[in-house]
Amino acid sequence: MVPASSELAPDLLKRLRKIRLLALDVDGVLTDGRLYFQSDGIEIKAFHTLDGLGLQLLQRAGLHVAFITGRESPMVSQRANHLGIKHVFQNCQDKLSTLRELCRSEAIGLDQVAYCGDDLPDLAVIQRVGVSFTVPGAPSYIRARADLITERDGGYGAAREICDMLLLAQGHRGALLDTYLHGTR
Repeated sequence: MVPASSELAPDLLKRLRKIRLLALDVDGVLTDGRLYFQSDGIEIKAFHTLDGLGLQLLQRAGLHVAFITGRESPMVSQRANHLGIKHVFQNCQDKLSTLRELCRSEAIGLDQVAYCGDDLPDLAVIQRVGVSFTVPGAPSYIRARADLITERDGGYGAAREICDMLLLAQGHRGALLDTYLHGTR
């Protein structure tokens, strides 16, 4: 459940309002972290529709979205393409350097980035961005270093929870809801 703006600590709310880019790990954040392989070796991933719409809403509100993952998967490219996400970095071993380069190209500071990751390759990013998130299934040492832990697990709407929090904190949620209530999307 996304807290109301009034329920967030003032410092956290101030940092959420500055965010211009949401960067996400894939396995364990946008998926449940399990790897599925068919007998022919083809990998399959399951993505949650709640996350997808949330990411589209963020983009509609003017925020950038990026996927930064340590694995390579055609499903990640397909999902990003379907959602209109231009910034996709796969087989990424140094996520912080990748994110810094993306920030330079978009003229965004690290303090304007929200990031969600769930394991050790995400730790350097979690410790340096404006607002860091992780999921309940992350190891305790990752949860201890993130600013916020989602209520929903990775692959089950965790990214949507983050999107909703950002939209609320930045004052976009009401207008976006109205477009659906009045059929003006």
